[in-house]
Amino acid sequence: MNILEHTAQFLERLRVQRNVSRHTLRAYQGDLVRFAEFATAQSVEDPAKVNPLLLRRYLGKLRDAGYERTTIARRMAAVRSFYRQLVREGVLATNPATVLRNPRIKRKLPSCLTEDEVRGILAAPEGAGVAARRDRSILEVLYSTGMRVSELVGLDLSDLRLSEGFVQVKGKGAKERLSLLGKPAVETLSAYLMARCLVPDASRGDAPVFVNRSGRRLTDRTVRRILGKYIRRVGLAKRVTPHTLRHSFATHLLDRGADLRSVQELLGHENIATTQIYTHLTTQRMREVYDKTHPRA
Repeated sequence: MNILEHTAQFLERLRVQRNVSRHTLRAYQGDLVRFAEFATAQSVEDPAKVNPLLLRRYLGKLRDAGYERTTIARRMAAVRSFYRQLVREGVLATNPATVLRNPRIKRKLPSCLTEDEVRGILAAPEGAGVAARRDRSILEVLYSTGMRVSELVGLDLSDLRLSEGFVQVKGKGAKERLSLLGKPAVETLSAYLMARCLVPDASRGDAPVFVNRSGRRLTDRTVRRILGKYIRRVGLAKRVTPHTLRHSFATHLLDRGADLRSVQELLGHENIATTQIYTHLTTQRMREVYDKTHPRA
């Protein structure tokens, strides 16, 4: 089999065995197809004939093309994972990609809103209709739980435990966790669900929580569009995405004294190193406050 045929098998294993999201599958597919096209242009179609020299040429091509370091690192990680699987299956004896080193990436601090900015966004949806109640609930749940937008749109009615103040979230890699709901989130969800009974299939436990007028599950893109509408309404002159609310959730918890392990659990991070970036953000904010207010700063 050639590289593309092995790639198809690799993607199917990711989908079935590791249950990765469709976004991750799409990224792997794009990265590996581009590598296969490069190898084919070098007259190499058999994955066993790929050697470290060819991989270094591919890395050089990406650099010469002006790709960002993060993009190069992601593409090389896909190639490494692909060859790691071929070795695991016995197709190859050694992994030629182990010699590759990712470019050093300067990690950017995530964008974060102030508490006042969040309050303004949460108060932006007005009205008593189903759509307004839904939008208020979406914004409150995103900020109350810090969940990803993909996790939000994936919620089913059976995942809600409003009387107990939490929701069961299906995270990355089919991992589940409990996310806590604050009182405002519970109240807005309850108000929305009362109005949502007018939507078809609202009584089924496996029905989606957040739906459009036709009763169909909202998409990531729709939620981003909803948030964008309220950002414009409050006149906030910065780029805000659902993930910005997730960043703000974590930062505000740490600002108010939450411990890192608890924030890690609430965010659903597998590695605490991923959560530690928020400590840098809170330190930066403390420095800004110090520089503005201390007489000897």
